[in-house]
Amino acid sequence: MFNIEAFEEIDAPPDAVWEVLLEFDTYPEWNPFVRSITGLPVEGERLEVTIQPPASRSMTFTPDVIAVEPNRRLAWRGRLFVPFVFDGYHEFHLEPVGDDNRRTRFLQRETFRGALVPILLDEDKIMRGFEAMNRAIKERAERRLSVER
Repeated sequence: MFNIEAFEEIDAPPDAVWEVLLEFDTYPEWNPFVRSITGLPVEGERLEVTIQPPASRSMTFTPDVIAVEPNRRLAWRGRLFVPFVFDGYHEFHLEPVGDDNRRTRFLQRETFRGALVPILLDEDKIMRGFEAMNRAIKERAERRLSVER
């Protein structure tokens, strides 16, 4: 089992960050890692997700949404071929920071399992992709909040 996770402190409340996270139709405009998502963020639904790690070709997969907790958590599970070959459990966590809930600690995590994980997984590229996406969410949520004020 391999875990990759990246955190970002965002100067915006969790509901503002959640709004940016769920605007799948705008991902091609601003998201450097997850280039597109189609489908609904509803438990039991299947998404079509295209990622492009830095200096890599894009890859499209169809994970199942397994958890949706508004303003707190979105998670999906995807597989390459059949179970236990290359499985990924991806989650986004939003945690309020401080007593006033005006900031968010944003976590993006993937847990990989399966026989081909040691061969196919490039941890460095995935981590750089997570970090780039987290920074982009931060910039977009903070910019949107500053315009609304």
